[in-house]
Amino acid sequence: MVVVAAGSTTFAKEMAIRKRISNIFNKREDDFPSLREYNDYLEEVEDMIVNLVEGIDVPAIEARISQYQKENSEQIMNAQARKAEEYAAALAASKGQPVNNDFDATGSQSSQAAIGAGGNYAPAVAGGVIAQPIPIASGHEMLGYQFDDEEMMKLKAERGGKAGGWSIELSKKRALEEAFGSIWI
Repeated sequence: MVVVAAGSTTFAKEMAIRKRISNIFNKREDDFPSLREYNDYLEEVEDMIVNLVEGIDVPAIEARISQYQKENSEQIMNAQARKAEEYAAALAASKGQPVNNDFDATGSQSSQAAIGAGGNYAPAVAGGVIAQPIPIASGHEMLGYQFDDEEMMKLKAERGGKAGGWSIELSKKRALEEAFGSIWI
């Protein structure tokens, strides 16, 4: 029997609503002429989230969300594309790879630019609309696994042991102490 606290279902519901709303209402501070207008926008979005979580006036809020999506669909797509590009650039930078944002005349990313770190997706942008992500690796490489040869595996095991404070001398010393400690005279 599994007992789930009432708070965890509310939390999961709130997180799902926040994720959905943040994908739609995804403007940034630089999209507004003043900080005051941006703060008003954030407050309005937060009020909608709270009301959806609490179940207050849900049909009106859903209609408002739908209307906003229709009116701002291009801005929403552009913001999602920008977010995907920033994520890809940050991921490449974290792996020490140069960021490559080459786009051809159609606005889509060139095949050279789509190739990045193994196991990642490169954002594919066509005419300002996010297209299906292009996988740039497959199989175990997508999960971050690489197949190493036997020598590399030994080297990793040795380095891992040293990082944990283990050494061959320590192992020999312990074996001798246990051997002589078990001798009864």
